[in-house]
Amino acid sequence: MSTTPPPQAPLTVVPRPDHDGRGADDGALGWLRALGPRGRRAFAGAFGGYALDSYDYFTLPLSMVALAAYFGLDSGQTGLFTTVTLVVSAVGGALAGVLADRIGRVRALLLTVITYAVFTVACGFAPNYETLLVFRALQGLGFGGEWAVGAILVAEYASAKHRGRTLGAIQSSWAVGWALAAIVYTVVFSVADEALAWRIMFWTGALPALLVVWVRRSVHDAPEAAAARERSPGKGSFRAIFAPGAGDAPGLLRTTVFAALLSTGVQGGYYTLATWVPTYLKDERGLSVVGTGGYLTFLISGAFTGYLTGGYLTDRLGRRRNIWLFALLSALCILAYANIPAGADTLLLVLGFPLGFCMSAIFSGFGSYLAELYPTAVRGTGQGFTYNTGRAVGAVFPTTVGFLADSWGVGGALVFGAIGYGVAAIALLGLPETRGKELA
Repeated sequence: MSTTPPPQAPLTVVPRPDHDGRGADDGALGWLRALGPRGRRAFAGAFGGYALDSYDYFTLPLSMVALAAYFGLDSGQTGLFTTVTLVVSAVGGALAGVLADRIGRVRALLLTVITYAVFTVACGFAPNYETLLVFRALQGLGFGGEWAVGAILVAEYASAKHRGRTLGAIQSSWAVGWALAAIVYTVVFSVADEALAWRIMFWTGALPALLVVWVRRSVHDAPEAAAARERSPGKGSFRAIFAPGAGDAPGLLRTTVFAALLSTGVQGGYYTLATWVPTYLKDERGLSVVGTGGYLTFLISGAFTGYLTGGYLTDRLGRRRNIWLFALLSALCILAYANIPAGADTLLLVLGFPLGFCMSAIFSGFGSYLAELYPTAVRGTGQGFTYNTGRAVGAVFPTTVGFLADSWGVGGALVFGAIGYGVAAIALLGLPETRGKELA
């Protein structure tokens, strides 16, 4: 295995002809037409994979109250579910990234989807807390890898001009999966006893099996990127993304360190909210199951809109400015959301939309930004490692909230998530702007 890092490709803006003869700026969906037929199939596969990844992830936080009652768990133990999932996802994401560089994007995508689906279903059969913790950890192996692999697959089809919007649309599928999980949760917990309902939620995690069949037959790697990857002797090298550089070769160590720090801050803030808002609404605000689903509708609607808006802005403002903007706004929203006075449930409802909007819009640039920071031969390795290291280290945030909840209350402890966005803003100081970069 080569230890020499592949050279960084220069940042160039070279117009890429549209695959079906139409102008790249032709209408609001020009970015989708520019992908061409094969690129649109790749988009559909990555969109579906990430939506179902989200669905399988949210089966846990939505069922958290029922699980705590069933197994007699305290806040620290329930928070550990999320921590274990995210820590193991770092391993899964790093491995999936290497596999994406060595065996191809589509094959790696299939492996991640199968893994998270199988172990989500297995969670529904867990007889005790310890077994459920193990199954949830193994689910994290697939959960950690899917986004990075799917994002790279689509990024390599997308034009430089529209890559932010294209990957922002992929990110929006997270809100689609989240919404589906909230709907299923509302129905299942309304018609079944809690002792059985949480198991049913996990069993519905078998849905991705249908996607696997279609992706295997219809989706292929971007030809130019696949050819460039195959020509490189150093593809999938961990050593390459940690090489400090020498002579004219810039190295990737600095990029890897700051990209991982950026991911840690953003995901620490995000997973704090994603894990604890349902519990906060039900336990501290006294909302019913259906009421909680109604409040989450505003949060999820804001998230979906935020992903699409953030994708547009990351193309217009640049990757770094977009992340800076929404790091600030997300931190402010957390502080406001956690300090709404008792009884002001209408305000809680209204503020859910901007909260979901801001904490999701910051993610829209991640798919394009991380892909553009790394050369083709180690794009999967770099993106998989940095994004999922952020998940693992960021997992400390929801666990900390779990332990602080007993003394501070969940609402007060949520403020801890705002610290993550401050970390993300600082990390950007060590990273370049990459808007307009073509990917081989």
